[in-house]
Amino acid sequence: MPLGDALTPKRLAENTPGLEVVVELLNHPALTRVYVYVCYWGPTTPPDVEDALDLSKSTAYEYIDQLVNLGLITRDNSTRPQRLTAEPIAVVDEHAPIVITPTVLHAFALQEIDADVAYFLDRYGIGKLVAALRGAGLHFAGQTTQRMVADDIDVRETEAMMISYALVPALAVGRDHDPYFEYLFPDVYEAMELPDLDERETTPPPPDDG
Repeated sequence: MPLGDALTPKRLAENTPGLEVVVELLNHPALTRVYVYVCYWGPTTPPDVEDALDLSKSTAYEYIDQLVNLGLITRDNSTRPQRLTAEPIAVVDEHAPIVITPTVLHAFALQEIDADVAYFLDRYGIGKLVAALRGAGLHFAGQTTQRMVADDIDVRETEAMMISYALVPALAVGRDHDPYFEYLFPDVYEAMELPDLDERETTPPPPDDG
């Protein structure tokens, strides 16, 4: 099956259980959010993580320690402050149309700071969130309508519209920084016309080097 065919929103929605098993490895969205930040904006430092994600010092170091132990973050202790880096990860299940990249993890982590994403995940789960992410990308590339996305993943049209716009930060930043973005959108990744991120942007900017 061609990758593009495997990644239809409907096919992704049908494979929720396998996706949930993989995402469980990261355990919770707050931890995932730190990983995505370091992945996109590293090398960075613990103080940058604290400031950008509005975390206390103890919480930031707790999450960083967990990610280091998981092998997802590398910490350079030879500098002060420490320098943090993270390699982008991609999990492609050869037996089912499941793709996990930093863009997917970013979408999942947005529930920490976006009520619409939190609502959608609570109501429908991670599998349909990824299906909605794929559907949103197709919609912003002009390949499908909100009604078609809603029908494909079996949600109300208003919910499809809500989640599509809530996921714009993951799509916009992922397109610029996720080296595996094309795995999610092999057919349309260059064609998306995404709305501008406004003052309600839910993705932190890169740290200020100055």
